[in-house]
Amino acid sequence: MFKRTLAVLILIMGLIYIFVSSALIFKLIPMWLILLYAYLHRSRLDKRYVLLVIAGLFFCMLGDGLLSHFVIGLSAFLIGHLFYTAAFITKWKFSWIRLCTIIPFLIYAGFMANQLVRAMHNTDNEGLILPVMTYLLIILLMGWFSIMSGNIWSMMGSTLFIISDSILAWNKFVSDVSYSGMLIMLTYYTAQFLIANSVGQRGQQTDASNTNSPAR
Repeated sequence: MFKRTLAVLILIMGLIYIFVSSALIFKLIPMWLILLYAYLHRSRLDKRYVLLVIAGLFFCMLGDGLLSHFVIGLSAFLIGHLFYTAAFITKWKFSWIRLCTIIPFLIYAGFMANQLVRAMHNTDNEGLILPVMTYLLIILLMGWFSIMSGNIWSMMGSTLFIISDSILAWNKFVSDVSYSGMLIMLTYYTAQFLIANSVGQRGQQTDASNTNSPAR
């Protein structure tokens, strides 16, 4: 019951930040609550996965607070994604169909890299090309490894995280995106909540019924 109440509180506090107050404290409160939710929702049977995801949530929370210093905040998020990636690797479940999803990831990586590099050249942001391209590579790898984990919660969360950061990057470097702030934060908070939800026993069992079935 408390976890459900906490989930509702995360939603309320996220909406307060998005639509009522843009103060930094209100930006961070939803992430503090998501960290608490992950801790309470955790599976006691898979401590390694839980610790890695919670570490990822923590560094993303730091990224939230430091994003006004773009490269520092980006670095914190990058570390968070490395923890997420390590967590998803521990849940690797081979499937030819999921393996082939690397193709759309590569196509998307090429498209975004091309657009962002050109935009950064045109706006005298060449110094950000390396950190932004590194971040793009890491977040897409994180997303792909979440697909390979077969966990529905981490897959949905990682996909929304990529969408959120794509909107942010496009709006910052390429061209203005209508309602970008709202779209970025709605997808971001939802992504973090879904990834946090993946640490629960129910989330870990999503693909368990397929463990003994042949790979598709």
